[in-house]
Amino acid sequence: MKLSKSFWQTYKEVPADAVISSHQLMMRAGLIHKSAAGLYSYLPMGYKSIRKVEQIVREEMDKAGCHELLMTVVTPGELWQETGRWDKMGGEMLKFKDKADRDLCISPTNEEAVTDIFRKTVKSYKDLPVTLYQINTKFRDEIRPRFGLMRGREFTMKDAYSFHLDKECLDEVYDNLFKAYEAVFNRMNLEFSAVVADGGAMADGDAKTHEFQVIADSGEDEIIYCSETGYAANIETAKTIRDIDHKSPTGESEVIDTPNMATITDVCNFLKEKEHHSIKSLIYKAISGEEENYIFVALLGDDELNELKLEKFAQADHIVAATDEELEKLGFKKGFIGPMNLPENVKLVFDNAVNVEAAYVVGANIIDKHVGNFVPKRDADSFEVFDLRLAREGDKTEDGKGTVKVKRGIEVGHIFQLGDKYTKGMGVTVLDANGKAATPLMGCYGIGITRIVAAAIEQNHDENGIIWPASIAPYNFSFVAIAKSDEYKELAEDIYNEMKSEGFDVLFDDRKAGPGFKFKDADLLGLPLQLVLGERDHKNDGLLEIRIRKTGEKIKIKREEAADKIRELLKGL
Repeated sequence: MKLSKSFWQTYKEVPADAVISSHQLMMRAGLIHKSAAGLYSYLPMGYKSIRKVEQIVREEMDKAGCHELLMTVVTPGELWQETGRWDKMGGEMLKFKDKADRDLCISPTNEEAVTDIFRKTVKSYKDLPVTLYQINTKFRDEIRPRFGLMRGREFTMKDAYSFHLDKECLDEVYDNLFKAYEAVFNRMNLEFSAVVADGGAMADGDAKTHEFQVIADSGEDEIIYCSETGYAANIETAKTIRDIDHKSPTGESEVIDTPNMATITDVCNFLKEKEHHSIKSLIYKAISGEEENYIFVALLGDDELNELKLEKFAQADHIVAATDEELEKLGFKKGFIGPMNLPENVKLVFDNAVNVEAAYVVGANIIDKHVGNFVPKRDADSFEVFDLRLAREGDKTEDGKGTVKVKRGIEVGHIFQLGDKYTKGMGVTVLDANGKAATPLMGCYGIGITRIVAAAIEQNHDENGIIWPASIAPYNFSFVAIAKSDEYKELAEDIYNEMKSEGFDVLFDDRKAGPGFKFKDADLLGLPLQLVLGERDHKNDGLLEIRIRKTGEKIKIKREEAADKIRELLKGL
């Protein structure tokens, strides 16, 4: 492609609403165009990269034995009503009615649609397992769309769905797709981590599920990992243990005056105690349908609650912190809440990092009072113990063999074992080997195509612009001709045509512009390599120059050696 004939424009100014690097650079480098909040058109340079991502994903899915189809973007509401998700999906689902007053939505995901196709097509276990996938547009009406393609409302996604007669088969295909995902991100030369995750609203109970996270400092997700043991998990689901000292009881519990000290830090400083020798007390309300129950959560004083874990403990639809008014009605004094003499309608649960035989400082449920030498096993009413804390750097792995660290990541893929949630909800059966009706199990496998492009830029950029991994760059390399005379302009044309004949996808900057302008644009777009024809180098020594965008290294090379050298360099980029 010759830039003089291209549809491409770069910008010096950073858009006011672009906060993260990928959003800024994709706008400045002319990859996307903002149509409205969370809605972006893919311009030619950006779309070329998106198509390369799609192709890698498609090739690996096909290798894994999956079958590509294309479902409608608009989905009948009646399918969602069968599974009960029509109302549960909330405001993210864009709903509307057609002229016949039928409910429709713009697909945010396609479990119902693909299950409908399956139940009308497959009748026997002999046709299982089968995995269907598509690469298509999705729409989720985010309340706060932000970060460009990272969290837009309309996006391109690969979603796959597998169907199985039994759990053993589901496990086998799940592991196969897991490996396919690893191959996808390895081919894109992205640093990533596959972490144990939570299925959320997409899956039932303790379904097996993993997230694939592209590592980036700007990532929204925190990943707990241990290089010694290989353990990795999203911080929301990570299970770790603390290696700390516990204080032994020295006698009976006693009430202590703590005037105007309503925080753990103030109380522990006053009493010269370590914060993990105190108890953090939180009151939550667990809501399931119309039923509401209160839960008293007791953590070590310097730990934080993982609300997702508490929601699982409560087996609730959702949980919310009790309001000040609710605390007052329950008889608790904010800042001085303690786990003694609790109302009958409040369930007490200690995090499992609390040693129930150790001594702690707790609130006394009296203003300006705390209790010292409180021993849960001795002094608390009936209670349960559950893993409720948020894992953090410095914790030990559950087996005690390693210490975990925290890094940030961007979720670009998520795979689930769905069980029979959708097939059962939609009345799907197939005949098993005995001729009896059986409900198939399902797996679900998503990859954010456009999100990968943004995540790749978040991971690979510098102050001058993007640094594309070679496999998903819009072009293989930039060819920059610094030529004024007609002789060298003709030479540049010859080299450009030669490189195309070698099979390269070349972006030829043949514009009437100075070297500084051309190199700034080349760095901003960030193709892996820049091939430079300079009159002085070529006139004196017959050389071309190759610049490696990632390292800044410059290599002088003869024209006849350039193609082979470029191929060699691209393999490592």
